This record gives sequence, C-alpha cells and structure tokens, in this order.
Amino acid sequence: MSGTNGALREFTRRSALTALGAGIVGVTAASWPRLTGADIPGRGDNSLSIAIMGTAADAAARQKVIDAFAKVHPEIKVKVQAIQAVDWKDFFTKILTMVAAGTPPDVVYVATEGAQLFAEKLAHPLDEFLRRDADHMKEYFADVHPSLVEAFMYKGSLFQLPIDWNAANMYYNTASLRSAGLERPSDNWTHTDFRSTLAAMKKAKPADFTPYYWTNRLFGGVVPWLYANDTSFLKETKSPGGEWLWDGFYANDPTRSLRSGGYQWLEPNADDPRVFESFDYLRGLVKDGLGVRPEEGGGSALIGLFASNRIGTTPAGGYWVQGLHEAGMTESDFDVQFFPKWRTQRHQFGTAGYAIMRTAKDKDAAWEWVKFSSSREAMQIVFPTPNTTPARRSMVNEQLYAGTGPRNWKVFYDTLDRFPTTGPIPAPPQQAAVETALMKNVSLAVSGDERQLKDALSSMQRDLELALRRQP
Repeated sequence: MSGTNGALREFTRRSALTALGAGIVGVTAASWPRLTGADIPGRGDNSLSIAIMGTAADAAARQKVIDAFAKVHPEIKVKVQAIQAVDWKDFFTKILTMVAAGTPPDVVYVATEGAQLFAEKLAHPLDEFLRRDADHMKEYFADVHPSLVEAFMYKGSLFQLPIDWNAANMYYNTASLRSAGLERPSDNWTHTDFRSTLAAMKKAKPADFTPYYWTNRLFGGVVPWLYANDTSFLKETKSPGGEWLWDGFYANDPTRSLRSGGYQWLEPNADDPRVFESFDYLRGLVKDGLGVRPEEGGGSALIGLFASNRIGTTPAGGYWVQGLHEAGMTESDFDVQFFPKWRTQRHQFGTAGYAIMRTAKDKDAAWEWVKFSSSREAMQIVFPTPNTTPARRSMVNEQLYAGTGPRNWKVFYDTLDRFPTTGPIPAPPQQAAVETALMKNVSLAVSGDERQLKDALSSMQRDLELALRRQP
C-alpha cells in the first residue's frame, strides 16, 4: 500500500483503504458516469479481474502480490484494475455501471460502508469455500479477531475476509499535552476528562489552535461518541445464525457467546435521549471553542495542521501513522489512546476485504485469490508500512511501527481485545442514503441552542426513516 505524498494530502481512513482497494456507497442510476473500455477490468481476456479504487500506479503496486500469487497458482491469470474515482460514491457508481453493462469485475475490494450492500445485491457468500478449506483457513482465523469477521457476516453467511481495519482511537499531540501541563491520559479516561484536557490545551495555547478536530462523516465523526454513550443513530440488532463459522473457527474464543449471524440496522434511533445527550456534549465543545464545527469529508489539510501543532486531538485509526511520519513527526511528537469512556468504552471500527461477485466467471479461481490475499505472505507484501492496521494480530507489532511510532501502538489491536463489543460502522444496505441523512443534520445540531439541536434530531429521525425504506 502506498503512503501519502505530503502533509496536505487528504489521509483519512477512506484514503488509506483507497490505496489498497475500496469500500463503496450507493447512488442512483441517473448519476452513472460514462465509462470507457479501459475502465472495465479484464475486458477482452479470460483473466480474473480484480477491481480496486485508485490509479494505474496503484494497480502497478500490486504486481508483487500478483507475482507471488502466480507462483502458487500459475494456472490463474490475474488482472488488477484500479478504477479512478473521486470517492466511494463515484467508485461504486462505476462498479454498478459495469454490472449494468454486463462486464462486472470478478472480485472487488470493499470496505464496511459497502459490505452489506454487496452482500444483499452483488456478492457471493464464502461459506462453501470456508467449509471446504477449513483446515487451511484455521491459521488465518486464529490470527484475526472475531469482531472483524463478524462485521462481514450478513444473515448468517460470511461475504469477505478482513484484510485491514481501523478503529476510531484518539490521537493527541504530545507537545500540546505537555504545554498544558498534562501527562498521557489513562486508559479509562472519561468524556469529562477529555473535556478538561481540551480546556487545559486551549488555555495554554489560545491563539491559532484547535483542541479537538472532528469531521462530519460516519467514521470518526459523531458515531464514536454515540457508541461510547451506549447508543447510535440507528437501532442495532443482530441476525441469528453463523454457528457453522463460530463453532468451527472460534469455539474456544472467550467472546464466542457474543457472536451472531451479522449486524442489522433496521430502524432509526435519532430520538433516543442518549443521542441528544451525545450531540449536546459535542455542541458544548463547539460553543466553548474547544472543538471545531465538523467539516464535511476528511479535511485535506488535517495532517499538516496536526504536524504544525495547531491541533491537539482528533479521532483516527492506524492509517494515520505513516502520514504523520511523512509530515515530519517523530514517535515522540504524537501518540494514541483509547477513545474516552462514557457509559461504555465501546469503539467504532471499519474494515475491508475482497468480495467475490455473484457474476464472477470462475468463483473457484476468485476464492483462491481471496484466500491467498488473506495469507501472511500476501499481507506483508501489501502492508510494508503502517498506513493502515493489518487484520492479522501477529502483524501489528513493534517491527511495523519502528521508526514511525506511536509509542503506544499496542492501543490499535488492544481496542478489540480490551473492548470485545467494539463494533463496525453502522452501514445497512441503504448506507448511502443513511449517511446523507446523518451528515445533513450534524452541523445544524451542534451549532445552535438546545431548540435547534432538538429540531435537527427530529429532522434526522424523519430523514433516516425515509432512507431505510429505500431499496438499496
């Protein structure tokens, strides 16, 4: 996976996944763009076509993985096609266009945002392959936390193998913390402690400084605060089933009883009093100058602002490490801690992996690619630097973070081990409409008085009801 190209490059969780492959969001047919033959992977030959989001350079960077795969399966020809797109919406639009044109890719790299949409409409379940190759796959599952796997379960079937992931942990600028006379926060610091930390940072450096920076999106926005407060803007339930996987690969795992046939988000929950409480907390941070009004998208200059000591804290995942390093920060300049505790210390995460399309020409060949991509050999080729968090526990080690930091890199995987109910981004098959409904109302909710907040959440509830009624 390639790193960033400078301090001002947008380096969010989403752009980190873009470098490897991509998740998706939905759009209407009316917005489909015109494609050329070059956009269609594998067209005109019998190669196994693998679609990722990116540039030709991103596709070329996969050559080492293709070469390694060819040594194991010389009979399977692979073509990785990077599809240029502005964002997930654009990428997904092009995938839909390929499907409509009868020239879909065989395999697509999909993040949590699009996992249930693919499972519902486009992807082929992996169950039969996992049962057939259970002995071979035991090593993989022994190295991957079950929470990541459960995020790709849908109605009792597994549709993807997690390759990389990122939780919404809290990064902090160590210079800003020291100037406020503070030490590293404790593992179980609370939302009250967090506010006190921001106030101390603001007092120590009142000019040209933002104690807390956050964005208006599903990852790292309001959702981590909702999870910490034991709620969400959608009602979360779980499907039955999945025993075949959990009993087969995680029978002795201490969290086995927590596992299910997959997450479901079927009803809006913006009228929950705890949702109001969470938004009101963020409204207070904005009102008192302790946090910015959330910006749309990822904030393209965020790394540069953080590296120049103009931001004190921000939620992000392991994908941020390489970008900070390339912006000139050393391992002593920044660090990471668990997200603050409220009623719970449940975290939010997103993960990504390859999905086999139902229309794949040769599903057995596609499975061999998916299986190989989950191997330690392949993942070590793809993740030579810490620009994401590998799904394999054994790869999140001192060697990966040597020379870049952060010193407390163990926080990344400990987020799953310490908080086993930590869950994925709330992304039903209607994710695109749901995210739009959320983002539309967030800034309004945190920018005025209590009446404006109540009105914004009422609007969000109505918008979510409409969004969840739509066909994905």
